[in-house]
Amino acid sequence: MAITFPPADLFHGVLDEALLGPPSAVVLAGEIPVRSAVPFTSDDGRVLSGVWEADPGVSRWEFLDRGEVILVLAGRMVVTPDDGEPLVLTAGTAAVFPVGWVGTWEITEQIRKFFVVYRG
Repeated sequence: MAITFPPADLFHGVLDEALLGPPSAVVLAGEIPVRSAVPFTSDDGRVLSGVWEADPGVSRWEFLDRGEVILVLAGRMVVTPDDGEPLVLTAGTAAVFPVGWVGTWEITEQIRKFFVVYRG
């Protein structure tokens, strides 16, 4: 059975609020407030998906045991892998962070993304 929903609709309800930090990422300066909703988690916990919103800031991400696929719904961020060039992500842009991806995310404008996280 397929589960369908418009990702933007998840922002009309109450989102879980927190500050970004380990184990997801390490904030490199100040605090980064985040809000999220996770409407799907597989029975074995290896796949989950939802929406995530974050305020501007810079953080370091290490996808050592998981990967992530995102679709940016709103906002802007620059992702820079340790071994590569910066990439600007804006509304309508999709990106894949495979298991093993390590680098920084600089959110320059409040971001909203739809995501799918999978365990390696």
